[in-house]
Amino acid sequence: MKADKVPGALIDGASRIIKGKREFLELLTAAVLAGGHVLIEDNPGLGKTTVAKAVARLIDGGSRGLVFKRIQFTPDLLPYDITGVDVFDPKTRKFRFVPGPVLANIVLADEINRTTPKVQSALLEVMAERQVTVGAETHLPPEPFFVIATENPIESEGTFPLPAAQLDRFMMKLSLGYPDRESELAILEENPAAEGLEKLEPVCSVADFRSARKMAAGIFCHASLKEAIVDMVRDTRLHRAFVLGASPRAALHLLEAARALALVRGRNFVSDEDLMTLAAPVLTHRLKLRDPRSAGDKLVREICLARLEGIKKD
Repeated sequence: MKADKVPGALIDGASRIIKGKREFLELLTAAVLAGGHVLIEDNPGLGKTTVAKAVARLIDGGSRGLVFKRIQFTPDLLPYDITGVDVFDPKTRKFRFVPGPVLANIVLADEINRTTPKVQSALLEVMAERQVTVGAETHLPPEPFFVIATENPIESEGTFPLPAAQLDRFMMKLSLGYPDRESELAILEENPAAEGLEKLEPVCSVADFRSARKMAAGIFCHASLKEAIVDMVRDTRLHRAFVLGASPRAALHLLEAARALALVRGRNFVSDEDLMTLAAPVLTHRLKLRDPRSAGDKLVREICLARLEGIKKD
């Protein structure tokens, strides 16, 4: 399969399971092609877990297959339950490493805010640096590697909000939302999460997926749009509504995501429309509002629009 056909194939394949959510799947595909991790925050029962399972099935890992692992985060989880641990082997009289579930191609961190900050921090190294250090040894996850984490926004009892350092590792924070009436009827007819996943076939190989990633990384972005990205990120640090602004990593993630979204939309260049679409999903979750009642996503879009309009005037 040609690299430019991979995004469409992934979206069409996932659409057979996730009904009526084309825009969400476009953003998710862009994040995955850009090599980023995704945090999905939404109400229970909307298909957050199903999304990760569908993505894992759509990429053919060959004879060995892609390794998909699901971690159910709970308050009693320990860091080595995620990363792995050295255990003593009495036969060889040596320690051997037993890898944890995070050393997989696709990791579903389910209800990530239900575990303690100590356990949440166990994900920091592997998400940012693509490695896990246990004792004196460093272990690398297979490629491709990305984390899809979920959390429920309506439950606060027994949860631990993700710290800023953890949130900054996620390229995007997305929300599925409720399906429309037609899509919900289709869900009743087909029960895609239970039956559709079993029938879902791969739509591309790992080699095709890697080629698409390489193509996404090479998408052209005009210097003026790069300047707009830097300026809008800096604006969040100066805006009176925010106590904490976006990091340089946020600017890099926004550029990488914009390139990947351009490929998803069938272009070989980044447009201002891509930045408008991505500004809120990429930036909002990294910002800390002075007034929690304010709409952070709306403020981010206003900042982005102001910068893009400035480019047009120039």
